[in-house]
Amino acid sequence: GRAEPVLAALDLGTNNCRLLVARPTNGSFQVIDAFSRIVRLGERLQATGALGGTAMDRTLDALHVCATKLRRRMVTHFRGVATEACRRALNGDAFLARVTQETGLELEIIAPEEEARLALVGCAPLLDPEIPYALLFDIGGGSTEVIWLEANEGRWDIIDSISLPCGVVAFAAAVEDTTTSSRSL
Repeated sequence: GRAEPVLAALDLGTNNCRLLVARPTNGSFQVIDAFSRIVRLGERLQATGALGGTAMDRTLDALHVCATKLRRRMVTHFRGVATEACRRALNGDAFLARVTQETGLELEIIAPEEEARLALVGCAPLLDPEIPYALLFDIGGGSTEVIWLEANEGRWDIIDSISLPCGVVAFAAAVEDTTTSSRSL
């Protein structure tokens, strides 16, 4: 017989690496493995325009753990995405080529519109369908997606979205810069 499908999703952001592995069960999903690690991939990206060596090494360590989990769980369907840090970095594509070479994982850099769509997919069950419009914020490490939604016969449609190039990493760096500046006064 056919093996039961095992699904996995990996989100490589500016600050975190997250993996979720699940099995379809009775119209829902049973999570069978998960992983989350703060990797700070976008560390110093704003200052240099590129991903740094230490940040890439930390991220590769986390991705090796993910690759091992995928093999151990015999994943049949996988999607791995990379977001703002890899979109903005001069060496984002080269880093993902290195990821594939060293871990076997193929990650795709997704556009802000796809990031907004995926945020909606993850949050839609939490939205009240009795309210005709909603504003969804997806605050990440390197970007914030703001998504304007309309309820439409039991589903949510994106009216518009914008990706702002600021997230918790940029905010933390700004706070750190302000603190450093005030100490020098």
